[in-house]
Amino acid sequence: MTAPRRILLINHEYPPLVGSGGVATFHIAREMAGLGHQPIVLTAAWRDLPSIVCEDGVTVHRVRALRRRAEHYSVMEMIAFALAAMAAAPGIARQWRPEAAIAFFGLPNGPVGWQLKRSLGLPYVISLQGGDVPGFGADTFATWHHFAGNILRRVWADADAVIANSASLAALARHSAPHQHIEVIPAGADVKGIAGKTDYATRGPLRLVFAGRLVHAKGLDVLIKALAKLPLDIQWRLILAGDGPEWTSLAALAGRLNIADRVQVRGWVDRAELPDLLRDADVFVLPSRVDGTPSALLEAMAAGLPVIGTQVPGTAEAVVDGTTGLLAAPEDVDGLTRAIVALAGDPARRAAMGQAGRTRAEVRFGWPAIAAMWLDLVGRISTAP
Repeated sequence: MTAPRRILLINHEYPPLVGSGGVATFHIAREMAGLGHQPIVLTAAWRDLPSIVCEDGVTVHRVRALRRRAEHYSVMEMIAFALAAMAAAPGIARQWRPEAAIAFFGLPNGPVGWQLKRSLGLPYVISLQGGDVPGFGADTFATWHHFAGNILRRVWADADAVIANSASLAALARHSAPHQHIEVIPAGADVKGIAGKTDYATRGPLRLVFAGRLVHAKGLDVLIKALAKLPLDIQWRLILAGDGPEWTSLAALAGRLNIADRVQVRGWVDRAELPDLLRDADVFVLPSRVDGTPSALLEAMAAGLPVIGTQVPGTAEAVVDGTTGLLAAPEDVDGLTRAIVALAGDPARRAAMGQAGRTRAEVRFGWPAIAAMWLDLVGRISTAP
């Protein structure tokens, strides 16, 4: 084992605040702590959670940042966090003396790492997650990227390393910064904490599950339209485990298509309950218009579920089309319908895909391997001249 390291991880998302980047930070920090290292997390305050706490060897500092909802944040809330974190980070760094900082998301967290390097000489890494990369989700993030583009490029250029969580995201980032060196450390899945599905027999309606934010980028309206086109002899039920601004419009759409009785919005499911929810389902669905590599997707694979998704960056790298799931083009209603039909009456195929997906999650996306990559990187930049 290498000598124990102190590492500062900066992220405005951290459980119970919702987001794949926060889930990644949570697991990476715990894996580091389990190996005897000392991770310190700087994140946003939430309700009555303590401002400083040690959880499973991870020290968490929370700063007030106007956060109003666990599942959603506005641009102003991100700016508020950046300002609060920039005010608090130097004191935290002086107290704990980390040897490097990892800023998850170039914005709003990259400027915090940049400031620490400028003021204290602390090396920092930018971890690109998706929405912080110009060109990702053009409809959703275009204005944000336009005004913040110069800040992003400066934060990237001054970083000691820039890491993307998929090869496709790295390629997209290079369009904005052609000379920027960008490496890849994949997103991860809690494989060891999730038992795999063993029973793939069809009992009652086909159970489809989605877990994540109910936002336009996830393409859930496309999925609902696809479900409405299924043959009448296919019985099904859709569970949406999440919340967000699209909830009302999705419920209205399901009502207009006369399928509201088969669509259940569960709200956010506690992380401890998610593995059981996944194993009880037959298929995980992720009909995204644009996406990175959501933690829920990888956790569904770890649970042994076949995946029906779309050919968007991140998803297309995680899911092997025809082997661990089926992929349609984004916004392809008929393509999603065909994929659901293909798996609905074929439990043997669902089992083969689910088991192949779990194996892929174990080999490529397990958190111990991902954390080891981050530790190697920190060792490299902290000893660099």
